Amino acid sequence: MLHLQLPTDPRWAAFATQDLRTLLIDHAWCEHKAASNALAIIVRNPGLTSLVRELLQIAQEEMAHFGMVVERIEARGWALEPEKKDNYVNELLAFVRKDGSTEERLVDRLLFSAMIEARSCERFKMLSETVEDAELRTFYRELMESEAGHYSTFIGLARQYGGRVDVDSRWKKFLAYEAEVVARYGTQPEMHG
Repeated sequence: MLHLQLPTDPRWAAFATQDLRTLLIDHAWCEHKAASNALAIIVRNPGLTSLVRELLQIAQEEMAHFGMVVERIEARGWALEPEKKDNYVNELLAFVRKDGSTEERLVDRLLFSAMIEARSCERFKMLSETVEDAELRTFYRELMESEAGHYSTFIGLARQYGGRVDVDSRWKKFLAYEAEVVARYGTQPEMHG
């Protein structure tokens, strides 16, 4: 379903589960950034009614996820720390068109969002199968399902509002580019590390 061209190295799950504190703090900020991204797309496209409605729901869900991750951080006696730069996301963002038509730029932003949701979904699945804490396994399974829905929504919106843009062709290019990017990651206990 996700069509990722390069799966995450299974060793990533070992790095992540050995340092749950770092993982959870990074994960919290990923949820916050996902909400902010959805809102930013709304701000740039306020007249696209179904896009606004769908992305508002995603933003609300991502902020709820942010709160749930913060609760899990605090339940373990830790505190949320300042956000760190996400190099993986920044490398993906570099692929997003800054020029071209309004439709091309919107499609790229939606596909960028779908790409992050797809990779997060894959990694949540890995965590749901490897983390020792049973409550966290269930939590990550539920988040995996949510991210899969978000992924589908972003792809669907790209197709709905893409106009003359060949969304499937552009998505294939995104997948190929992301495979090159993700090959450089997977050694840090962070969601995209």
